[in-house]
Amino acid sequence: MLHVGDTAPEFTLKNHDDKEWKLSDHKGQNVVLRFYPLDWSPTCEKENCSISNDQSLAFPSTVVVGVSRDSVWSHKAWRNERKIKHDLLADVKLEVAGKYGVVHPAGFISHRATVIVDKAGKVAFCQVQEKTPEARDMNAVRMALQKLG
Repeated sequence: MLHVGDTAPEFTLKNHDDKEWKLSDHKGQNVVLRFYPLDWSPTCEKENCSISNDQSLAFPSTVVVGVSRDSVWSHKAWRNERKIKHDLLADVKLEVAGKYGVVHPAGFISHRATVIVDKAGKVAFCQVQEKTPEARDMNAVRMALQKLG
């Protein structure tokens, strides 16, 4: 797992529209990387829909993305069906989850984890929910974003 102050590993993944999404394209913004196990699963759905509906992470200069091992096509269908507003990134081989140290011990999914990359490209916040079926602590994420401004 990365630590606060580390340089965030660069990556490029395809989003739900099969377009490249690069971390470096968002320098100057705070980026909330929300790693989650799978589309269509109850806790993942609840969290992603909640963030879309209540805009709880809608801070100025902040980009929120979901990252899971699901395919572009699964992301597209799930996003459209559930009206999720943020980008969903396909980390099919768990390469980015590996770079960020959030691959679940089972080896075929990522942990439910949040990494905030600040405007300068440094890790500003890391949180891993060890009990995969349980939702993450969103208050801690909101507080971290408030501090970053």
